Amino acid sequence: MRSGTAQSFLESVNNATSLQIESGDLTDSSNENGACECCCRCGRASKWNPRGPRGRRSKSYTALRTGISELSGWSWEPLKYAEPIVLDVVKSFGPGEAPLERLPAEILDGIIAQLALDVPPSGYTPRNVDLVSCLLTSKTIHVATVNTLYNHITIPHSSIFSKFMRHLAEYPGLGKIVRRLDLSHFTSVGLGRTRQMNSEIQNMTSKTLVRCLELTPAIQEVLLQEHLDDDINEEVLSKLFFGLPKLRAVDFCGASSTPFVDSFSRTISNLVATPSMILGIRRLGLHECFTLPSSALEGLLPRLPQLTHLDVSHTRITDKALTAIPDCANLTHLNLGRCNQITGDRVVDFLCTHPAVENLVFLNLYCDIARYRLLWASDVDRLLPSLPASLRSLTLSGAQIRASHIPLLLPLTKHLEELSLGFAELSLRDINSIFHPPAPSEVQQKLTWTPHSLHYLDLTGIPAISQASLFSSTCTLLAPSTVPLEVLELGDKAISALRECKNTNKRLGWVVKELGRRGWYVREPERQADQQESMAGGRRSWKMGAIWWGMRKVPVAWGEVGGLYGHYMFKK
Repeated sequence: MRSGTAQSFLESVNNATSLQIESGDLTDSSNENGACECCCRCGRASKWNPRGPRGRRSKSYTALRTGISELSGWSWEPLKYAEPIVLDVVKSFGPGEAPLERLPAEILDGIIAQLALDVPPSGYTPRNVDLVSCLLTSKTIHVATVNTLYNHITIPHSSIFSKFMRHLAEYPGLGKIVRRLDLSHFTSVGLGRTRQMNSEIQNMTSKTLVRCLELTPAIQEVLLQEHLDDDINEEVLSKLFFGLPKLRAVDFCGASSTPFVDSFSRTISNLVATPSMILGIRRLGLHECFTLPSSALEGLLPRLPQLTHLDVSHTRITDKALTAIPDCANLTHLNLGRCNQITGDRVVDFLCTHPAVENLVFLNLYCDIARYRLLWASDVDRLLPSLPASLRSLTLSGAQIRASHIPLLLPLTKHLEELSLGFAELSLRDINSIFHPPAPSEVQQKLTWTPHSLHYLDLTGIPAISQASLFSSTCTLLAPSTVPLEVLELGDKAISALRECKNTNKRLGWVVKELGRRGWYVREPERQADQQESMAGGRRSWKMGAIWWGMRKVPVAWGEVGGLYGHYMFKK
């Protein structure tokens, strides 16, 4: 385009024409002044005037502007470009000098750890996307992010385990960062593979598992489960018990296959053959390992002087194994639910006299009364006065609890947050007396009344508790005066009836919630903010990351609950 032209031309449709004009090929119709003598839309005609005699735009100009330009892409209006804004970017911090990077390593690790996910997403959805982005921020943030990524390793699929092993083989130093190996979410369901196919792929086998433990010498927590019991052989168990001096927690939840049981028994036999061998494990999970022989537990428990968490629910633990726990142990969590080879009187003797249970926080003595009864009325009379004030969760479902035991339960309700009284021989009046002071005539007792601290109450299997009794005027369980009580666990029949009473539930401010085989009647907060506060208020240090009330499995590692552990903890 030549200089001095009044309009600028923009061709977006007919590129050939615009290129011809811009290259100056249309010079045959131009005079010595450069003006075009033709009558065309090139804009160089000397007689072309976009305005009429009175200064108004001509119709031809308007037609060209509105019609021809739309058809051809020509524009007669000069394009106006905004002046570019130049920003002066001043880097106020040099490499490694930003305030975030200058924080102490412990604080920076704690900040970045908030981005990590304890429960992996389902399928092959990318995990820890935020953490991966932090790897590209700076060298300081990269180091802190690597520590967070490899501190707690969660393996949901064998392909991820294979990828993790390749990283350890390429960079052996990463294995020294690992503190937890979480296989509680591991499964081949949904991948189109059978157990035989997984063994053929050779991603997750006993050999690769041993190799993984060898590459992580500083590991402290190993979380296993029943989907891996065929791969937990004697070599793996020997590495866990004897080859990892810093190991503090191990969980074999649900492992019950014959290869696992045989390997476990041989490993414990080797342990017993070395009298001086002491294990440093503090938290042991054998939940639902019901095929382990009693001799294995009798040989293992005496070698755990630092034991704090013990879950032997539905195992073959005996009185001999229970009393063999060292006196120097400091048990805070003990789960003896559904153990039918222990006797009530010996259990009560252990809980009343053994030094290891003086600071109990969680105690589960659940029993299935359709098969056996662990605690009779006389056992309950001895047990309740001897329970420590540190106790926060107590499960007595299946025990023979009568109205005469209410005065013994009242002192416990002042510090307990969970109480399970399933299948108790109690009336609605007996249960109401837990939450309200005695009759007004007993003035002295009323003045010394201390409100309860219960958030969860299990009333499963009590005949006096039904949908009709809960809605009756004599029941005070649903009243606002029973706060902080927020969860009632009920049987299937009561939950089914309450589920149909949607309008009444809404009026009372309670809602039915179900998960797996269990059902709860939950007090619903009035406001959304109260609901979020209630969810956050469910966290307790003794729950080790769980939010819901009424857990039936002892956690051995701090973190959000999911996978198979969540099934045994809240669904079954």
